[in-house]
Amino acid sequence: MREIRILILLVVAVGMLGSCKFRKIQKSGDWKVKYEAALAYYEEEDYHRTIILLEDILPIIRGTEEAELGNFYLAYSYYYQKQYILSAHHFQEFVKIYGRSEYVMEAEYMHAYSLYLQSPDYQLDQTVTYEAVAAMQNFINKYPASDYAPEADRIIDDMQVKLEKKAYEQCRLYYKLRELRGYKAPLVVFDNFADDFPDSKYNEEVSYLRIETAYDYAEASIPSKQKERYQAAIDHYLEFIDKYPNSEYLKDAEKIYGKSIEEITKFADSK
Repeated sequence: MREIRILILLVVAVGMLGSCKFRKIQKSGDWKVKYEAALAYYEEEDYHRTIILLEDILPIIRGTEEAELGNFYLAYSYYYQKQYILSAHHFQEFVKIYGRSEYVMEAEYMHAYSLYLQSPDYQLDQTVTYEAVAAMQNFINKYPASDYAPEADRIIDDMQVKLEKKAYEQCRLYYKLRELRGYKAPLVVFDNFADDFPDSKYNEEVSYLRIETAYDYAEASIPSKQKERYQAAIDHYLEFIDKYPNSEYLKDAEKIYGKSIEEITKFADSK
């Protein structure tokens, strides 16, 4: 027990000495002292102190050779602290300012990767995910032979799966609320899903929901609009059976098709 107390006291003493040393560096009027200390703290993985010192001196040494490495380390320090909003910002700023740097390719990748690490669960707003996809794709387009490119491809695929799931859940939500919010918006959402995710495993279901919603839209419409909207339901059905002739939704789709034909026939008989 006594040995443990002695060890704790030693740790506290070392920490106090380190704090005193750091405060002395902070108070120094020599930016080079702070700069060298910041690099040393970075190598020791003390990113908090690295950030404090670099944020203090980088505005002063702007335009110098030291500023380039300092800004690069600052971005990485925020990254290692898991402050990904700030790391994304600082990597992006590094690319803008030091476009000819030997670190620029890595900084561009880390900007995109920092955005990726901010991407939330699919249930939440995906604005930053779209930004990350665009940034990663821009990186691949610019550096297709980079060592980072395979991982960038994997990350894009990972985010696309998330965006696909988000869009599918949106389709389901619009479908469930179609009687309350109207039928036109779901039909637009279904079309957008098919365009954005042509290879999705959910396309069969979404295509069937489009048939059902189109029929409901026609049924709820004023008489002057019903014929063209029943025809739209028929067209969706024909497209559906062409793509999915063995679909699990086939019987339900055929019922809707039959009812749509009956309704259009009534318009023909009324003439």
